[in-house]
Amino acid sequence: MILHEYFAPQPTATAALPDPAPLLRALTQGVLEALAGVREVDQLARWFSEDAYRTLVSRANLSARARSARGVAPTRPTFAILSLRVTEPADGIIEAVVVVAGPGRTRAVAIRLEGLDRRWRATSLAVL
Repeated sequence: MILHEYFAPQPTATAALPDPAPLLRALTQGVLEALAGVREVDQLARWFSEDAYRTLVSRANLSARARSARGVAPTRPTFAILSLRVTEPADGIIEAVVVVAGPGRTRAVAIRLEGLDRRWRATSLAVL
């Protein structure tokens, strides 16, 4: 085994990981709050891979600039989770869509979780 592979994140089987549903709900709420400007993106960093986190930071910065240009203050989003659909394309990988209804629109949040180092990490996220 090459030394850098030994220290790299190690894949974890689904059976060795907790139920992903509570994490999916919490991540959805956290991401929507971060995009609304009422939560620091840094609070979510531990649950994301580096690439997914960078994408989230970029999206939150764009949202903040758009709010600033319109002169709108950040407000806590109110929404209800309508449904949670989960598939498992491979062992240790979960792909989910969380459908949330807010006062003005219904959105879908697509999240890919991978089991790494005995915990779930979001490696991809899209708010549609």
